Amino acid sequence: MSKILVIDDEESIRTLLKVSLSHKGYEVILAEDGESGIKAFRASRPPIVITDIKMPGMDGIEVLKHIKQVDPDTRIIVITGHGEMEAAIEALQLEASDFINKPVTDEALSVALKRAEEVLWMKQKLRKYTTSLEAMVEEATQELRAAHDFQKNLIESSIDGIIAADERKRVVVFNDGAARLLGYRADEAIGKMTIEQFFPSKVARKIIALMEGDAQTGTERLVNYEGVVRSRDAEEIPVRISGATLFENGYANGMVCFLQDLREIKRLQRELIESERVSAMGQAVAGMAHYIKNILNGLQGGVYMVNTAMKKNKPDLMTKGWAMVENNIGKISDLVMNMLIYSKEREPDYVPCQPNDIAEEVYDLMREKAIQSRVRLVKDFDPSISECFLDPTGPHRCLLNLVANAIDACIFDPQEDKQWVVTIRTRREPDFVRFDVIDNGIGMTEEVRKKVFERFFSTKGGRGTGLGLLVTRKIIDEQGGRISFESQPGQGTTFTMRFPARPTASVTTGGLA
Repeated sequence: MSKILVIDDEESIRTLLKVSLSHKGYEVILAEDGESGIKAFRASRPPIVITDIKMPGMDGIEVLKHIKQVDPDTRIIVITGHGEMEAAIEALQLEASDFINKPVTDEALSVALKRAEEVLWMKQKLRKYTTSLEAMVEEATQELRAAHDFQKNLIESSIDGIIAADERKRVVVFNDGAARLLGYRADEAIGKMTIEQFFPSKVARKIIALMEGDAQTGTERLVNYEGVVRSRDAEEIPVRISGATLFENGYANGMVCFLQDLREIKRLQRELIESERVSAMGQAVAGMAHYIKNILNGLQGGVYMVNTAMKKNKPDLMTKGWAMVENNIGKISDLVMNMLIYSKEREPDYVPCQPNDIAEEVYDLMREKAIQSRVRLVKDFDPSISECFLDPTGPHRCLLNLVANAIDACIFDPQEDKQWVVTIRTRREPDFVRFDVIDNGIGMTEEVRKKVFERFFSTKGGRGTGLGLLVTRKIIDEQGGRISFESQPGQGTTFTMRFPARPTASVTTGGLA
């Protein structure tokens, strides 16, 4: 009978899990929060822990960190709910063995427990083997042969791929896990291929350098490096790579590489992200109700003014009313566009374009709004930026969002005697094209800076949806870029976007090089 510690602040879930696990033959220990869970773990040292992520006080992530510090071999299964995507991914990165979504089903629980027990069984076998290795070396030739056979069986039965190479990097060990992952038979790889052939060239150079100690301060180890391997069918497979240089009499005579297939974890992450996005659209109905109501009120007011103007023949009132209608139609268009962009994945469509032309177009579109808002719009474009491959709709949309926000930051600034300025700046960096949007408006407090990329968070009250920056970051992530910002209350804000600069010369007839 194995012990399992269950940590959850909801009594109903603790009771349900205890009944289910007890029927499966486990001895169940219950804890109602993170702190009592840590105490129970230290007292009983169960090999498996099931913990909720969201709990008052110490949450599941902190519980995971504490337990891994005490015993790294403990298998920890986290329970997640909708809206906890980032926490679930963080738990996987901190070596949680699995996660299950609420409501917890018996099938999902059984699968997670089976995986955890398989890993525990393998670790137990490895510990037993390691403990007995020194004694086995001193035994007779027959016992050494048995140890060799056991080692070979252990390597071959490993779930992960294991590849070892000699001092010339020629493959000498290629287990079944590596064969399943890469699509080569052992007899095709051993003695005939080098370890670099299983990786893209850049990844291979980095891995070899790390294992040879160039970037590991002489430790000659590579631990949990995320990269890709290239299969026989030229598929690039995401893996977690660990490895080490092997020594004999103080001289390096080979290396060993352990490859953990991350395709399932990446698939779960994508499902979690998609689930989060669908959930966000459901929350949008409630989260933006007030904003939509304001738009409707504005439309009704504009229509009323237009009808009144037509009845009483007042052209000035007609112009004012129609402007209200157009303004609110624009708000509806922006809202729908942001929701569409955020709700679905999009593969970038890279074409030759001039980054300065993108910034120029945004400048032209926003200039009239800036003038009406008593804000001076300035352009500072780097003339050295040459044509490169971008998906121009992405930077264009992002710049529009950031410039609109910058102008609003000036409008909301209580210092009315200030000359407000918003600058659109472009710069060329070695591997990126950089776009900066700089304002000297109201700035952000520390609390606002922490929440700036949260879904539906807005400082504009009824004027904002809280989707603009979220959409901006999503577009930048899709194109492999980065976004950052600096801000001080009363002094203004600078947002910086970096998009990978793909020179047009790097494109072949087959696509991007």
